[in-house]
Amino acid sequence: AKVRLQIQGERQGPMQAAASAQYRGVLGTILTMVRTEGPRSLYSGLVAGLQRQMSFASVRIGLYDSVKQFYTKGSEHAGIGSRLLAGSTTGALAVAVAQPTDVVKVRFQAQARAGAGRRYQSTVEAYKTIAREEGFRGLWKGTSPNVARNAIVNCAELVTYDLIKDTLLKAHLMTDDLPCHFTSAFGAGFCTTVIASPVDVVKTRYMNSALGQYSSAGHCALTMLQKEGPQAFYKGFMPSFLRLGSWNVVMFVTYEQLKRALMAARASREAPF
Repeated sequence: AKVRLQIQGERQGPMQAAASAQYRGVLGTILTMVRTEGPRSLYSGLVAGLQRQMSFASVRIGLYDSVKQFYTKGSEHAGIGSRLLAGSTTGALAVAVAQPTDVVKVRFQAQARAGAGRRYQSTVEAYKTIAREEGFRGLWKGTSPNVARNAIVNCAELVTYDLIKDTLLKAHLMTDDLPCHFTSAFGAGFCTTVIASPVDVVKTRYMNSALGQYSSAGHCALTMLQKEGPQAFYKGFMPSFLRLGSWNVVMFVTYEQLKRALMAARASREAPF
């Protein structure tokens, strides 16, 4: 739903037929997709999405603590600057690894399942078709806005989660357990959506654009501003928030539980008999 709302308003390229369906709000978009394309359309791009998350999240989350320690030179206290640098670094590294999966995911989610407007029939075909028609660089299309978007998202998610959690603990409003992790993650999801939505919309439009439609990501952003106004940069805000909010809750709650389990296992191994 997020991608469909973000690309609505395009009037060029192969998405013209798909854009004829008008989407209004999260629920309206979902109902329109189910009615016109069937329930399976809600999971379009699932395979590429799983590929993206497996490669992307493992880099940006798995390396965050290590990179943060590198910037703080092993110090226990990490300032806001070190956290921002660590978030930007791991976000950029993750994009470099996972960019092709993100391009395929966006294009699958953007295309209509019904009619002759479908560009790809399977994930493997999408990778092959993009590489054949647009060259190897086509799989890395939109890397610059994606690096910017994910550096912002990574910083916003990880830093705001850290800050909200630290504030709750220092103010003794909550203890370091599940409710605190849930609240911190949900707050991080909202802050991230507010900050990252404009770059996210440009990234989605540019990745999904036909060859030659935009000369650069900046051209894409300028075209959106001229034709649709500033509000275009916040298209799909609510599904973006629902996605990032739920994703942050699942990610951080799972991460905290796994980290606690690993620390307990390490302590039990190192404890004397």
